[in-house]
This record gives sequence, structure tokens and C-alpha cells, in this order.
Amino acid sequence: MINAPTPGFGEVVTVLRPGAPVRDVYGNDVHGPDEEHPVPGCSIAPRSGSETVGGRDTVVEHLVIFAPPAADVRPTDRLRIRGLTYTVHGPVEVYRSPLTGTTAGVQITARRITG
Repeated sequence: MINAPTPGFGEVVTVLRPGAPVRDVYGNDVHGPDEEHPVPGCSIAPRSGSETVGGRDTVVEHLVIFAPPAADVRPTDRLRIRGLTYTVHGPVEVYRSPLTGTTAGVQITARRITG
């Protein structure tokens, strides 16, 4: 059984998924407009740090999102969280109880380069 998020708890994360391919003015296939859908009932934890990107120190902001079991998020999606856009960084991990087989939720790491 999948538990639905309780109304009023958690935050809403908006998933931005590339739309169906369309042709540009040169006849090339490009992603169509983003398709959006909300994922309510998420818990968001910050995890900031720095990395070396292109030979220079860069501030990279990471968020760890704990979402309900039915969250439709793919590694190729982008996420709008608190008005900012992040990329999904790594796999979307599903947590399943080895004792009962029930799904507790999914964990998503989001990333945004800020400087």
C-alpha cells in the first residue's frame, strides 16, 4: 500500500521534464517545452559544498529530497524547489522494507552550481 502525503505537511517540489521532441528552424530534433508536475509532501535537507569544476573552485549547492513513494522523478529531470531550478544528480533511490516489502519513499539528490 502506498501512503499519500498528509495535506499541509512537507513541501511541494515541481518536476520539470523535457517535452516531446520538436524540430527547430534547421530541421533538428530538440526537446519541446518542459512538462511540469508537482510532488507534494517532500522533506528537503541542504548539503552545500564546493567542487573544482573546469579547473576552478566552484560553489555547488546540493539538496537531499525525501519524497513520497509514488513520486514520479527521473534522473534526467530538473526540479524547481523554493523558486530555484536544480538538476537531479545521480539515481532516484527507492527505499523498500526487506521485512514487509512496503515502499517508504524515494531519495533524490538535487544539484545547483551557484558560482
